[in-house]
Amino acid sequence: MFSWMGRFVAACWAPVRRYARMSKDEEEEDDDALLWSRDIGQHAAGDFSFAVVQANEVLEDHSQVETGRDATFVGVYDGHGGADASRFISNHLFLHLMRLAQESGTISEDVVRSAFSATEEGFLAHVRRTHQIKPLISAIGSCCLVGVIWRGTLYLANLGDSRAVIGYLGRSNNIIAEQLTRDHNACMEEVRQELRSLHPDDSNIVVLKHGVWRIKGIIQVSRTIGDAYLKKPEFAIDPSVTRFRLTEPLRRPVLTAEPSIHMRVLRPQDKFLVFASDGLWEHLSNQQAVEIVYNHPREGIARRLVRTALQEAARKREMRYADLKKVEKGIRRFFHDDITVIVIYIDHEFLREPNASVAELSIRGFVDAVGPSNFSMLDGQN
Repeated sequence: MFSWMGRFVAACWAPVRRYARMSKDEEEEDDDALLWSRDIGQHAAGDFSFAVVQANEVLEDHSQVETGRDATFVGVYDGHGGADASRFISNHLFLHLMRLAQESGTISEDVVRSAFSATEEGFLAHVRRTHQIKPLISAIGSCCLVGVIWRGTLYLANLGDSRAVIGYLGRSNNIIAEQLTRDHNACMEEVRQELRSLHPDDSNIVVLKHGVWRIKGIIQVSRTIGDAYLKKPEFAIDPSVTRFRLTEPLRRPVLTAEPSIHMRVLRPQDKFLVFASDGLWEHLSNQQAVEIVYNHPREGIARRLVRTALQEAARKREMRYADLKKVEKGIRRFFHDDITVIVIYIDHEFLREPNASVAELSIRGFVDAVGPSNFSMLDGQN
């Protein structure tokens, strides 16, 4: 029998929008066979726009927007080594978050952190069940970026180098970019220092290889879901697979699934959020991205960001975007990564404020707000 909180949750998470897969862009000028978008949709506190472009043989990015009456959930999952981890996160993390929010009666940093932990444990259990028949699943992992807007507050959690950036109006009415998440990438000095302090007896914890800093000479990101062979000795990969060969047996985890958490009470000057995998940020700065969003119509804005990044990727290779569009998946990886972009507009007239009454919002407004609505991009589409 449901508790009163359970009844609240069930009542509030029921009326949820379910979004279908993104449609293929039909404009002739955007005839990129590997680009999908949903140009405009509505979430609990405004509009959103969503786009993804595939570079790898299999689309390794998964992502979702879940929205209901009073809250919005956004997830960007940038997989590597395959799509298993990013797909698993898309299928499980949000459900863990709903369950934990119901149990605790609120949404909090601890609830979000626990949802990440449950997802990591679930995926490692999946690896344990399957790695005998699919050994390389031990090397599949995913970055994970999540945002939840509820009761006028934004909760962010991040593993890896996907990024959330907010665009807000400055005193001169100019748009300003503020990065809200921390990149967990060994290219950053602070990440290398963190790893060295955690592993003082391991001189190879970060290695400069072909001009790129990598953890154990293998991977750039220091926090992920999955990558089991870098977390538990039982998932060691055959040394004959040179790509994942460790110079010595794993004694303790060199990666972690502990997310960086950020909470922000949304202010009237906060206008929109850009959630994106690192494929976007490789070609656009934070400020460039928010200026594009601010200076162009809402409809199709995520697709515009992706196209701008692709044009920059083509320029760096001294080619035209029209020529890049002809490059097939798999080969595209040498020009750009999979790119996922979700733009969330914040219309404050629709935003439930933090001081709203408990009777009005409680956890009910969250669960009702973000039930199993699902707008996701699946790797099987192409």
